[in-house]
Amino acid sequence: MRANARKNIIYSLILLLMVILVYTWRNGGDEKTEETSAVVTAGKMTLNGQTMGTTYNVTYMDIEGRDFKPQIDSLLLKFNESLSTYIPDSEISRFNAQDTLRFELPFMLPVLKKSKEVFEKTEGAFDPTVGPLVNVWGFGPGGPTLKDSVDIARLVRSVGFEKIMFDSVQMTKADSVIYLDFSAIAKGYGADEIASYLERQGVVNYLVEIGGDLVAKGVNDKGELWKLGVNRPDEESTASDIYSIIAVQDKGMATSGNYRNFYVRDSIMISHTISPETGYPVRHGLLSATVLASDCMTADAYATAIMVMGTEKAIALDQELEEIEVFLIYSDANGGYKTYVSESLKPYLSFLVEE
Repeated sequence: MRANARKNIIYSLILLLMVILVYTWRNGGDEKTEETSAVVTAGKMTLNGQTMGTTYNVTYMDIEGRDFKPQIDSLLLKFNESLSTYIPDSEISRFNAQDTLRFELPFMLPVLKKSKEVFEKTEGAFDPTVGPLVNVWGFGPGGPTLKDSVDIARLVRSVGFEKIMFDSVQMTKADSVIYLDFSAIAKGYGADEIASYLERQGVVNYLVEIGGDLVAKGVNDKGELWKLGVNRPDEESTASDIYSIIAVQDKGMATSGNYRNFYVRDSIMISHTISPETGYPVRHGLLSATVLASDCMTADAYATAIMVMGTEKAIALDQELEEIEVFLIYSDANGGYKTYVSESLKPYLSFLVEE
């Protein structure tokens, strides 16, 4: 009996030990799952910095928690070495000082191709050679310095993207006074370049923003489409004064407007949107143009062009082209807000204020 009792005690101890081991293993497994979830949550990375005279913000989901800020900053430095008119020895600055440029960096040719495409489809409303007119009206580095003696008609004759010729190796200009400036497309293009870099690293969920131009891919950390705000088009509004929200699915988005970048001269509001055709600031009721496209460079260029074209031509353009979606805010006869939205965009847009 004593031997049997001893065996029972041993068996009971072994059984108890096994129970303890299984319990410990299971708790350890649960603990590991919780740590993995914490890594996923911590994998929401947010980066920001300065570029192109403005700021950039990048949010992306990465289970490894990798910090890509040094690589993004390096990419943007190279980008500006090609396209910034504020850098004296950039590719674009050297081209503006001479008649021919052989490409050294990979950024110039794509932006030339896109500019030509949008220039032609908007009948010249988007024109990267309009820079001299923008500067003379006071929206360059020198501020508002327009003199009565300035010959606007002469300057208009020096504008025209059709005077830029290029192939895969170099570009030339037909008129030595041509001045090229990609400021109306560069922020969108830069956002695309950051997005491309993230995708090469295997990142599939991200939001990239440079100066208000955005690229949204995949979903946010809540598993939802990225929701982007459109500001109320009023000079007194702040960044938090949101007029509407757009849920963006794998697209680029850019907004252009005249309600902030302007000055008053002789009781007349001078907007920064200059018509390449007339040489004068545009005067119409279109207050804000938001454009969505498969890439932000396209959206940025069309947003600029639409602000030159005005409401009626912008609506006609939207109905003609399949590659863009638009959300327009314009003023009615009483100074109130009216809107136009592409049919395909309507399910993704919500208003925060009454129309």
